[in-house]
Amino acid sequence: MTTKETTHKHYLSLIAKIDEYDHQYYVLDNPLIPDSDYDAIVRKILEIEKLYPDIIPPNSPSQRVGGGLLSHFDSIAHNIPMLSLDNVFDDNELSNFNLRVIERLKLNENSDIEYTCEPKLDGLAISLRYENGLLAQALTRGDGEIGENVLNNVKTIRSIPLKIKEDNPPRTLEIRGEVFMPKKGFDWLNEKQINQGEKTFANPRNAAAGSLRQLNSTITATRPLAFYAYGLGVVEGIEPPRSYEKMITCLTKQGIPTCPLFKVVNGVNELKKYYKDILSIRDNLDYDIDGVVYKVNDYKLQHQLGFISRAPRWAIAHKFPAQEKSTIVENITIQVGRTGALTPVARLLPVKVGGVIVTNATLHNADELKRKDIRIGDTVIIRRAGDVIPEVINFIPEYRQKKSQPFTMPETCPICNSEVIKPKGEAITRCIAGLFCQAQRKQAIIHFVSRKAMDIDGLGTKIIEQLVDTKLIETPADLYQLSKDQLVNLDRMGVKSAENAILAIENSKKTTFAKLLFALGIREVGEIMAQTLAEYYKDFDALYSTAEEELERIDGIGPVMAAYIVKFFSEPHNLSVINTLLERGVSPKNKITVIQPNSYFLDKKTVVTGSLSIMTRDEAKAQLKQLGAKVQSSVSSKTDILIAGKKSGSKLKKAQELGIKILNEGEFISLAELV
Repeated sequence: MTTKETTHKHYLSLIAKIDEYDHQYYVLDNPLIPDSDYDAIVRKILEIEKLYPDIIPPNSPSQRVGGGLLSHFDSIAHNIPMLSLDNVFDDNELSNFNLRVIERLKLNENSDIEYTCEPKLDGLAISLRYENGLLAQALTRGDGEIGENVLNNVKTIRSIPLKIKEDNPPRTLEIRGEVFMPKKGFDWLNEKQINQGEKTFANPRNAAAGSLRQLNSTITATRPLAFYAYGLGVVEGIEPPRSYEKMITCLTKQGIPTCPLFKVVNGVNELKKYYKDILSIRDNLDYDIDGVVYKVNDYKLQHQLGFISRAPRWAIAHKFPAQEKSTIVENITIQVGRTGALTPVARLLPVKVGGVIVTNATLHNADELKRKDIRIGDTVIIRRAGDVIPEVINFIPEYRQKKSQPFTMPETCPICNSEVIKPKGEAITRCIAGLFCQAQRKQAIIHFVSRKAMDIDGLGTKIIEQLVDTKLIETPADLYQLSKDQLVNLDRMGVKSAENAILAIENSKKTTFAKLLFALGIREVGEIMAQTLAEYYKDFDALYSTAEEELERIDGIGPVMAAYIVKFFSEPHNLSVINTLLERGVSPKNKITVIQPNSYFLDKKTVVTGSLSIMTRDEAKAQLKQLGAKVQSSVSSKTDILIAGKKSGSKLKKAQELGIKILNEGEFISLAELV
């Protein structure tokens, strides 16, 4: 077999792979490989075609723009094809592009071409056709020649006007741009999918594509989609703008959303600077981008430069370093966080992603691990964004080992061997040892000494960390055996500070049962619920013997909280710490609240939000308890009253939506008879 024949065989196999990846990505919304791997295969195909141009078949990626079409929408031909862009991946390739532009325009090699720059959005290309100012058609790119009309779905995207802002609109105006899903909307959508027990989306691009292709437009209407314009197609009835910059200005005036990071620059050096500037803020943007796009600004020059078979000569996409790569899961281990959360972590064959060598990636929690079915030995796609811990997106089925087995979460904590719990409806598995578990020790003690808990002044985070690191304390009970001499030896702790800290520790022994309960850091038990438990159970002995069914009869306690409370008090390590606290002099008293009869707030579920002028929120809550109110920390449909101070935020908005009675500070003071 000749070299050409061998190369041809390999070349056809690469095209077959791209055909399958295109089908999975564009038709089934199921990306199998990272963009970086896809780009590498396409570049290899183009390299072979340069050597053997006579072997290029019609289905080569160089002869087409996108993948196949879904058959569920009307297929309509584009009046002007929607072409894709060629890519460059480094400064040298960008300089070569600029030189080609200069040479084709027959300019001096030192000429500075005026270019436009904007981020390359990671969404779905769309062509919007306005007729006499009204939105009449919305076509996807499809294969570049024929697209799908998704007009009803596009109409649900609020950022796209149904009528352009023009008194005398053009007869036909075709606007091209990108439909995408902002990151915050993507996070919200996936959280909603999880809560409804439905499949989550792999990334915002996938979510946008899936949302825009819904047959039921009412579903699309619930999806947080957005749109930025970046070009024109057919224009009839007006004189077209003379430059890309003027086109963007015109569209913005007509109410069409365009990217605010659009910029006009001169010369290749400014292109490189723009690239670096956008790359530096990439992770802070509210939408995904995978590069920047440069275009010759002058339309006359664009026309002079023309096109190659699949892309314009006057534009190029400068791709960012890959943030998705494939690698192998060598092992799966469990990390225990400072709140007791057990997180499965994939230990990876080292791979460079976004300029950083990645060896570990989070698998989030037991539910996500089960949903994605990641196993030891799998070839997986990982994503990294900025300083965020890399995550595993999915595995590549064709590379899975036949003998692989699903990973199961441990039944005990790998740090302290205590029981773990995953209440029904919760995604996270947690160690319940709390006060005993070494992984949770520092955070548990920092919480224990905080102002709303045991209120031990002088023991800040840095001091607690030193005490734990030097093994002077292991549990909160050890605080009550510290000496002044031990504290003096710590950094940032003088004699006077040590004396004050010891005095604060001693004074903290006189506390309330509610404060001690809150200080123990029982999962889901906040300050208000700790007070409720203290009033209901009176002492630890009663709590030790309680059952979940009894706890759930208390207003505000659901199955999840009840499970955490029972498990906490069934753990021998936790009981040991509590008993030691009591033995060392901590003597909680049950504070009796004297309730005023005939109070307006009697038995009413009340929430306080915002800032008050004559008292703190804590003081207002204490006053409400004396008035017989059932103070809550969050607004729900069962809330009776919201007291809203200045700068009230989401709680006020939710109360308004639920029709809950809202009192300002003056009305609260008047009804509470505090004046």
